[in-house]
Amino acid sequence: MSGSTTFYALGLSYKKADAVIRGKFSLDSKAQSDLLQQAKAEGIESLVVTSTCNRTEIYGFAHHPYELIKLLCENSNGSVEEFQQAAYIYKNEEAVSHMFRVGTGLDSQILGDFEIISQIKTAFNNSKREGLVNTFLDRLVNTVIQASKKVKTETKISSGATSVSFASVQYIIRNVADIGNKNILLFGTGKIGRNTCENLVKHTKNSHIALINRTKNKAELLAGKLNVIVKDYADLKQELQQADVLVVATGAQNPTIDKTSLALQKPLLILDLSIPRNVDANVEEIPGVTLIHLDDLSQITDDTLERRKLHIPAAEAIIDDLKLELNTWVNGRKCAPTIHALKSKLNDIVSAEFAFQKRKTAHFDDAQMDLISSRIIQKLTNHFASHLKNENTSVDQSIEFIEKVFQIGKLAPDKASSPIEEKYKINLS
Repeated sequence: MSGSTTFYALGLSYKKADAVIRGKFSLDSKAQSDLLQQAKAEGIESLVVTSTCNRTEIYGFAHHPYELIKLLCENSNGSVEEFQQAAYIYKNEEAVSHMFRVGTGLDSQILGDFEIISQIKTAFNNSKREGLVNTFLDRLVNTVIQASKKVKTETKISSGATSVSFASVQYIIRNVADIGNKNILLFGTGKIGRNTCENLVKHTKNSHIALINRTKNKAELLAGKLNVIVKDYADLKQELQQADVLVVATGAQNPTIDKTSLALQKPLLILDLSIPRNVDANVEEIPGVTLIHLDDLSQITDDTLERRKLHIPAAEAIIDDLKLELNTWVNGRKCAPTIHALKSKLNDIVSAEFAFQKRKTAHFDDAQMDLISSRIIQKLTNHFASHLKNENTSVDQSIEFIEKVFQIGKLAPDKASSPIEEKYKINLS
């Protein structure tokens, strides 16, 4: 991609986009792969794309955010108009800060939910395989992963289980009497389904949990670990009649449960943990049926979640420290070409002066003067480098001043050492 580009973070999340809109913009693994391929074909240099039940996001470089919006809309069922109504776009420093908050669980639907960091890692590895990760994005993602680990281990923001799956189980326990003796049916064994099943087994002590999945062997693998029952997909309708609690967590793009599939004679609590929604809202027309979606679960607060809020400042302090490290690295790369050019300029000045003095001096000692001059030049450039790397320095102004005074332009560095600040116009200060 020729010319200067800007670093953007854009997408939709639970904060402004409801489950229906998030469902339109959700990207399964094939759609994410297609998006990466299209980005490569269109000359996008570097980006990662994530899609979870709570958010779909692209972090990447472009001349204009529309280049990334176009990728998202053309690989999902969402339109540009819908994106404009519910999305957010951050650039440069704000985009960097956003990734840190997302990766450390501060922007999660349930505070302290760290499931998103594994999604970021997966997205990062997918982009890396396609050659779509430049030096800056590589450094940024690895720093965010480091921040996530530190926040998780050094604060209590994730004390206790914190996730949609945990919140769903807590809801079931609070709203279904005698839960240990009720029939619980889990439909779908994706990541949320697996985590929910583990929490159900752990917290309900229920021996009547049944799993159904379109691919039966996936359900059997999970059942073997948790000692729960597996039923055939063909028996879904029959199992629905016996269930007291139904948890739906499939990856289907359209509703798999609706009014016609339920012929109930007793109450049923349904939790739909899927994006897009997998349970049609018309099930609520059936007397005794209660439908709860994952967006409803995020409204549930308890003492544990309230206590977690007290640890937000500690988490933010960790983020600030690591952002400062990232900023120092960016500035170091930004300053390198100017320092190299300055050193070259000083060498030119010294060489010209040596040539002049040699014509005037009978016994001029080239070797001795070369040694002395190289030491002086190194000390001078070290002073300039220290100034530029100082966190209180206005790097852009200082570089401009040095280049103006010494009448130098940046040397063209090789690709491996190209300055991120210069190449990508990233400004983290």
